[in-house]
Amino acid sequence: MLGTELSLLFEKNGFPFVGTDKEIDITNPEALENFITKQPVPFSWIINCAAYTAVDKAEDEKEICSLLNVKGAENIANTARKTGAALIHISTDYVFNGKERKPYTEEDKTDPIGVYGLSKRDGENKVLKANKKSFIIRTAWLYGKYGNNFVHTMLKYMNEKESVSVVNDQYGSPTWTFDLSQIIITMIQQIEKGKNIPYGIYHFTNEGEITWFDFACEIYAQARSLGILTKTCEVKSCTSAEFPAKVTRPAYSMLDKTKIKKNLNTTIPEWKDSLQKYLLGEKN
Repeated sequence: MLGTELSLLFEKNGFPFVGTDKEIDITNPEALENFITKQPVPFSWIINCAAYTAVDKAEDEKEICSLLNVKGAENIANTARKTGAALIHISTDYVFNGKERKPYTEEDKTDPIGVYGLSKRDGENKVLKANKKSFIIRTAWLYGKYGNNFVHTMLKYMNEKESVSVVNDQYGSPTWTFDLSQIIITMIQQIEKGKNIPYGIYHFTNEGEITWFDFACEIYAQARSLGILTKTCEVKSCTSAEFPAKVTRPAYSMLDKTKIKKNLNTTIPEWKDSLQKYLLGEKN
């Protein structure tokens, strides 16, 4: 989802790049190095969008989750270091336990709840240790055109059912893949032009603090207004306890974005505005 969005923006901005998928085994250091060394032009940047993201399934697949999110991330960071490339690694709000009631900063202590969050936290540590020229961007509630996500699922259910129930006790902020991709490109462009942006961890989501229920209500309202949904559907509020899962989701996963806004001297779009642009694109 994010990789495709990035690729399209790279093309639009005239960036030479090579996009990869499962044909490159990130758990195999030799495969990564062979791929890199065969390129006609050395890479200046490597962006790692690869991850195991099935939060509940990870509890039963600890080994493969760790292999991809920890060892795979470390292999990519090592490969980037050996070739002199800077690395941008994507991480998650799940590195926090969600028990705070203030937005998490990059300096706050991590305390993952489940296997997935733990693997992403350990992956961050491996990346920072393996390659000092690394940026880690933590994000949350990601949605976009090129993959299954909450917006896509809600539109499907709202078009098929008389009502949908959505949890109203988990707080955070959505992130449109286009906006995250744009901030990655902005970071690269500014550094390439000589701006000093310190390596390390950064947070990025769209602006605003909402629950999943709030998100669903706005999806419904905008989709109806745009004519994407032509039937009525009741959006009901419920608690997380009514949807038992193997892993408790963070109850509060707001990420403080002061650092990235200050270092890139940029503003971040409000979540409602980005949702509208996304839905307009889906309509067209």
